[in-house]
Amino acid sequence: MSDTPLLASPETCHWGYFDASMSPVRTVRSGDEIVIETVSGGPDMMPGDGFHIPPELLEIHAAGVPAMPGHILTGPVAVEGAEPGDVLQIDILDIALKQDWGYNMIRPLAGTLPYDFDTRRRVILPLDAARGVATMPWGLELPLAPFFGVMGVAPPPGWGRISTIEPRSHGGNIDNKELVAGSTLYLPVHVAGALFSCGDGHGAQGDGEVCVTAIETALRGRFRLSLRRDLALDYPQAETPAHVITMGMDPDLDRCVEMALRDMIALIVARTGLSREDAYMLCSLAGDLRVTQTVNGCKGIHMMMAKSLLERETPSA
Repeated sequence: MSDTPLLASPETCHWGYFDASMSPVRTVRSGDEIVIETVSGGPDMMPGDGFHIPPELLEIHAAGVPAMPGHILTGPVAVEGAEPGDVLQIDILDIALKQDWGYNMIRPLAGTLPYDFDTRRRVILPLDAARGVATMPWGLELPLAPFFGVMGVAPPPGWGRISTIEPRSHGGNIDNKELVAGSTLYLPVHVAGALFSCGDGHGAQGDGEVCVTAIETALRGRFRLSLRRDLALDYPQAETPAHVITMGMDPDLDRCVEMALRDMIALIVARTGLSREDAYMLCSLAGDLRVTQTVNGCKGIHMMMAKSLLERETPSA
């Protein structure tokens, strides 16, 4: 394990973009564990008195706010030996809150109902890490389930510098609430070193993230980064202790469905030896298509299949 946590700072964070030409701020070996701290929010998202504001977040603000919206990401972290065509396995071992508040924002001309809300609104939500709840303005205590909205590797070099907002084959702003501690994300590698970054900490989020934000907050994550040359993936996949997950991201939700479904069929065939027809049938009878998010330009669908249904049976003697 890398002994020194990778802390958020103006030197270790990039705000609003992914870029294959970035230099890594830390290098690890395949199989190493690393602790990464992240922060979220611009100067206009800060709470009033009585809350802890990470000093590194204020230092990042002082270094300059980008003209276009995007996420503050910590990284990138290079993995020794990673090459295009490899798969980076990100085991999410632990996630903890770094502050006692989060924010939610409604922004006109954004979100799933872009024309229904004409006034920008920001709400600060107190977070109780010990009890695992956020307190809503009307008194409801909402259970916390923290995860990183953005986990991604560098995009293909030919894409140049891209926004953090749209998720694509490099991962990025996936906003999949299943990716809590104990889950695993698989990302195809596009450049040497892979160049993993994360951020966009969420305290809680519903499928859809419909108003454009979740409970946005600062998180501390512990990851294991491993190269997988026995896998061949063109698009992100994930798994939880109980399920495998395939994903599709596109401006068209129908296209997202097709992407996630085709990848799940291929996954089932590879794991079980079933025909494509049988795998398609199993998806219809036991697979769950869920809306990941509908607010990031490239929307998201993920398909979940119970691992217990994909165990190969040993023929009777």
